[in-house]
Amino acid sequence: MTRLRPILIFAICSLGIGLAVGAEQPGELEIEALNDQGWVEYNLTNHIAIGTNGVMVRYAGAVLTADKVTMNEATEEAFAEGSVRIAHDDQIWVGEQIFYNFQTREMRASHFRTGRPPVFAEGEGLHGTLTNRAYVATNAFVTTDDIADPVFKVRAKYIQIIPGKKMTARNALLYVAGVPVFYFPFYTRNLGEHVSNFNFLPGYRSIFGPYLLIGYTFWLSQQLDGILHVDERTRRGPGLGPTLNYHLGRWGDGTFKYYYQYDGDPSVSATNGSIPHNRQRVNFSYLANPFTNLEVRTVARYQGDSNMVREFFESEYRQNPQPDSYLEANKFWRNFSLDAYAQPRFDDFLETVERLPEVRLTGYRQEVGSSPIYYESQSTAGNYRRLFIQTNGVADGTNFGAARADTFHQMVLPETLFGWLNITPRVGGRYTWCSAATGPGATTGEESRGVFNTGIEISLRASRLWPDVQSGFLEMDGLRHIIEPSVNYSFVPKPNVVPGQLPQFDYELPSLRLLPIDFPEYNAIDSIDSQNTVRWGLRNKFQTKRQGEVVNLANWDVYTDWRLTPRSGQSTFSDIYSDLTIRPRSWLTLESVTRYDIEHGLWTMAFHDITLQPVNAFSWSIGQYYLRDDLSGLPTALGIGNNLFTSTITYRLNENWGLRAVHRFEARNGDMEEQAYTVYRDLRSWTAALTLRVLQNPTGPQDVTVAFTFSLKAQPHYGLGSDTGRPYSLLGG
Repeated sequence: MTRLRPILIFAICSLGIGLAVGAEQPGELEIEALNDQGWVEYNLTNHIAIGTNGVMVRYAGAVLTADKVTMNEATEEAFAEGSVRIAHDDQIWVGEQIFYNFQTREMRASHFRTGRPPVFAEGEGLHGTLTNRAYVATNAFVTTDDIADPVFKVRAKYIQIIPGKKMTARNALLYVAGVPVFYFPFYTRNLGEHVSNFNFLPGYRSIFGPYLLIGYTFWLSQQLDGILHVDERTRRGPGLGPTLNYHLGRWGDGTFKYYYQYDGDPSVSATNGSIPHNRQRVNFSYLANPFTNLEVRTVARYQGDSNMVREFFESEYRQNPQPDSYLEANKFWRNFSLDAYAQPRFDDFLETVERLPEVRLTGYRQEVGSSPIYYESQSTAGNYRRLFIQTNGVADGTNFGAARADTFHQMVLPETLFGWLNITPRVGGRYTWCSAATGPGATTGEESRGVFNTGIEISLRASRLWPDVQSGFLEMDGLRHIIEPSVNYSFVPKPNVVPGQLPQFDYELPSLRLLPIDFPEYNAIDSIDSQNTVRWGLRNKFQTKRQGEVVNLANWDVYTDWRLTPRSGQSTFSDIYSDLTIRPRSWLTLESVTRYDIEHGLWTMAFHDITLQPVNAFSWSIGQYYLRDDLSGLPTALGIGNNLFTSTITYRLNENWGLRAVHRFEARNGDMEEQAYTVYRDLRSWTAALTLRVLQNPTGPQDVTVAFTFSLKAQPHYGLGSDTGRPYSLLGG
């Protein structure tokens, strides 16, 4: 007999010890004492190893630890006593006395605990079968609480566990805080990578009445999973439909969504009286990179009426109220890319520019030979139709279409003088051909347009460092100031064809920011007109160190346009823009975005926001958004403005409770447009939230919603506070 302490390693293969016939080669057997008091004893006659006072055994992909282990090397069986833990197949088994066969995985225990998140089990009389590696226990329970005394558990007299796959129980009772609340003749839980589960969202909304939204998440295979929605809104009726996610490897990933709603009262919040009772939407998306530098993506969206997504999928509507449908394929090379794009219209109530198809060849900025000159280009060709909104299925007679080809080429000469002054002159030209427009709204004939452009951009970057500047109040450890002035001059003589002579497919859209003045960033091809403009810009950054990292103490960007030759409807100077962010403390952020009309001495836009987060458990964001009315009638007019005040407060009372309050107040008419209050409860294995929202619609009745949401943490549908970016998810939208 040989005794070694504290470590003994057996190399079975080197000793030439045979295994059972037909068994796989398990590799080395390692037995190790876990501390100085532990020891391992090996009998060379009967090949039995005994370890006490804390021992670990590694063999055949399993790890066993216990106070005492008796291991028979010939039969590959072990009997462990005292704080026994066995890890295999990503699952842990715990007990005081366990018999375990490393080769067959046979296991016997009088009492055990086991778990593979998100499901855990405990019971008596555990024994395993040798055929399918399944384990059977009596007087056992299943829970998602990883604690000694779980709140939620399913108890059964018989339970079967297949490690890594599933747990099955018969004649089971659901207990909540020790009280039986539901009986399951048959209960099963998946233990695989993906766990199927239900999500329930009960609530009340004044335009829905009491409702219950049910989603069943399922995984059919590694290639296909999804959610089945079955909903009931007492005032509106039933709704249902699947969401299918497919995963095809190199051939891409995508989603198919279909939803049908039988609406018993479609006029309750509709602005369109023609909305039918049978309502539906279809959404299909696909993205793939089948080959190197080739990308294919498509999105197809259809809704049967203009209010379908707005009413029943509010979160999606707020992100994109006028979604496009398109198919796009991109092929990339080192200096060029080729794009094929198709954009049809599926919904007549949305204005759309159809592109069936459009092809674009882009030449990235690239060096011309060994010269200091760089070349860039962009050329497009396509067939276009501009389709305006139809009312009750009838167009207003203004639709038009045409074919167009456009090619743009430019040379630039970037230079750095004196090591700090950046100068980039440019010169370019473009040619555009457009066929005679067709359709009831056609007013233009065949045209060929040439455009010349030139300009120069000048910028510099200077900085100064004060490493000894210290301030405890401002959390400053050193100070660096970076200043970046810039001037961008752009000159475009009047084209031979003005915008009014071309059909407007790519045109200037309303924007809160200055549009680009140089090509190809300015991409409103059909709106190109004369330009003689200088854009002035000045950026200041103040940086310091906080906790060893460089952060921006202040970042201020100011810019405006000086129009040397204003076009009709333009003033000499554009509005002056200011973007400012200040972080005087690590927990305090102040943001300001303003737009000032120099000519009339008026604020056109002002957005201010203060965010405080003195501790991780509390944050408060207060903002004001002001936009002056712009009813000029120009295509870029912004329309009716706002004077909106917002407040968002989140506070976590303790590890179990959290609060959130949101307010939106429109000062122009004195309306509290929206107020929402959410109480969160962390139930260890579940997260629950109760939300009250009152929405004052400008055109329609007040909308009141009360919703209760809950989901498993291991398969979260709504995490604690995760609705900060998408608050309407807690309302089922």
